[in-house]
Amino acid sequence: MEDEMPKTLYVGNLSRDVTEALILQLFSQIGPCKNCKMIMDTAGNDPYCFVEFYEHRHAAAALAAMNGRKIMGKEVKVNWATTPSSQKKDTSNHFHVFVGDLSPEITTEDIKAAFAPFGRISDARVVKDMATGKSKGYGFVSFFNKWDAENAIQQMGGQWLGGRQIRTNWATRKPPAPKSTYETNTKQLSYDEVVTQSSPSNCTVYCGGVTSGLTEQLMRQTFSPFGQIMEIRVFPDKGYSFVRFNSHESAAHAIVSVNGTTIEGHVVKCYWGKETPDMVSPVQQSQLSYPPAYGQWGQWYGGAQLGQYVPNGWQVPTYGVYGQAWNQQGFGQSQSSAPWMGPGYGVQAAQGQNGAVVPPQPGFRVGFET
Repeated sequence: MEDEMPKTLYVGNLSRDVTEALILQLFSQIGPCKNCKMIMDTAGNDPYCFVEFYEHRHAAAALAAMNGRKIMGKEVKVNWATTPSSQKKDTSNHFHVFVGDLSPEITTEDIKAAFAPFGRISDARVVKDMATGKSKGYGFVSFFNKWDAENAIQQMGGQWLGGRQIRTNWATRKPPAPKSTYETNTKQLSYDEVVTQSSPSNCTVYCGGVTSGLTEQLMRQTFSPFGQIMEIRVFPDKGYSFVRFNSHESAAHAIVSVNGTTIEGHVVKCYWGKETPDMVSPVQQSQLSYPPAYGQWGQWYGGAQLGQYVPNGWQVPTYGVYGQAWNQQGFGQSQSSAPWMGPGYGVQAAQGQNGAVVPPQPGFRVGFET
């Protein structure tokens, strides 16, 4: 019977610029389409859609003709839809498990298979980066029953999946925080806009908002797709980090792509790290520009830590660096009025090993370019 034959196609791996109108325009050339429903996944996975034809023969012809074709530069995947789009499951009342520290090669099918023994799964997915399409190293598994989810968390935490031991916990769904004036006026960042917000010599990205699970490995995994990373500094107790790239352009791409995304279940903010433009006379940079307080944190980014930074880039213990005495690194102490240097101290070029004079090195400060 014709009515029992499938007429709906799944179309996946779409560009985020593809619209329902474009899909209908393309597929209608093969046969009359009844409707198209586009599904935009805010977690970073590729968009997909369902196209329903009036007749099975047209749907079958479209499957043969369109699978593997490129639409806006991406090779689309077309298959028979297993369920109509109108029957998309509502899992808001189900029990969601966060799965972290996933190996890059782990797929949605892998985590679904790993957690299937614990009970009926309503949904599972590995979260991907919208810009690169690569795994972000974490995912979610949803269960129908709370006991099954609890058992999975207890049993799977620390188990090996692929080449890593995974972490499991309850996935948190925080209510939206009251929007500040800054957040209300925030718009989607563009590369052309971001790349001109700081000097071409600035290659440092500030990433804040990861209030738990922040590690150097996590930051490297998140930012390495955008270019060569020269240095990473993390401050887990403060929930932020600095990532220095080898080029200004790589840093700009990272800011655009990572800002506003979810890392370890937290929505993060990325800006340019503040870098002294005059590397020879950092004392001249005595005026700091402060960003507006971000709504849910209610504090200045790094405001309490400004006195911890010196022009070699990172916090330096007063007793030495890498087992050497302070003056062996080429730094000496002098009086300074620069407020970001801390009370009464500055850093200037000093005699290092073998009598060599070592000039101050580039460093970072927290804040915005204005």
